[in-house]
Amino acid sequence: MAKQQLAGRRIFRTAVDTAVHTAVHSALLFAFVLALVAAPLRAQTQSQSQTDSKTPPLAGIAHIAIRVHSLEASRDFYKKLGFAEAFALSRNGAVYQSFFKINDHQFIEIYPANEKNTEIGFLHLCFEGVDLQAVYDDYIARGVTPNFKIRKAGAGNLLFTMKGPMQVDQPQNIEYTQYMPGSRHYNDRGKDLGADRVGTKLVIVTLAMQDPDAARTFYLDKLKFTPDARNPMLLHLPGDSGEMVDIVPVAKLGAKSSIFLASPDIRKSGELLKAKGIDFTDGNTLTVTDPDGNIIHIMPERGTRSGKMH
Repeated sequence: MAKQQLAGRRIFRTAVDTAVHTAVHSALLFAFVLALVAAPLRAQTQSQSQTDSKTPPLAGIAHIAIRVHSLEASRDFYKKLGFAEAFALSRNGAVYQSFFKINDHQFIEIYPANEKNTEIGFLHLCFEGVDLQAVYDDYIARGVTPNFKIRKAGAGNLLFTMKGPMQVDQPQNIEYTQYMPGSRHYNDRGKDLGADRVGTKLVIVTLAMQDPDAARTFYLDKLKFTPDARNPMLLHLPGDSGEMVDIVPVAKLGAKSSIFLASPDIRKSGELLKAKGIDFTDGNTLTVTDPDGNIIHIMPERGTRSGKMH
């Protein structure tokens, strides 16, 4: 009986610790969003200037990838948000990857579930390299080992990947890309930019980790991200994109994805959601969920990169 009581106390203590960590993190993130709304982003990111000048910069977040139950339901939803399906990749007549465009640099990649791949939700995060070879060489020089050498991906861009910290049930798959002339992304620049997009830039991606502290250390020490001065679990990419990852416990998000989009006109974004009949919570940010429960926060735009591909 004593052993059972002790085990029960440990379980309870773990649950309380997780709940407290989640509540504190949520409060800090909320406070950060309030600050972001109130002042230009560059004024809030002084920690970014502390990045080692020898660290090759990242241009920003290139895409997130999610797997969905129904490709058609997801297509319908993201089109209602104003995002055009710029292109899709098919095999044997079946679409296995669809690209919804946020801006010339940023996409939401959607993969339909199939018999072999049934897990639904967040798949991976991809960063855009200003000079992908320089990023790769810097990692090798510091003892960080990518999964393979830089190669050309299916859409025609340069790519390498890396194994990251543990997420829900497997290590994070981190992608790096560089848009190349002639690629599907490069050839679509200036196109498929709907006037009624509820957001025009992807500024924060939330990463649910089994061990948030270890994941934070990985991003700081291995990838040379820098912590935000107001919320230590918000980490800035190397460079001056102003874009970030937000690290949370698995218990907070599970396998779902969560992103923050910036809108040049938050009131118009709310009107667009109402006109399309999409339910949302209305506060300092607008929050919607896709058909699979993935979370999209929409916040006022402040000082983020232009989204233009040169």
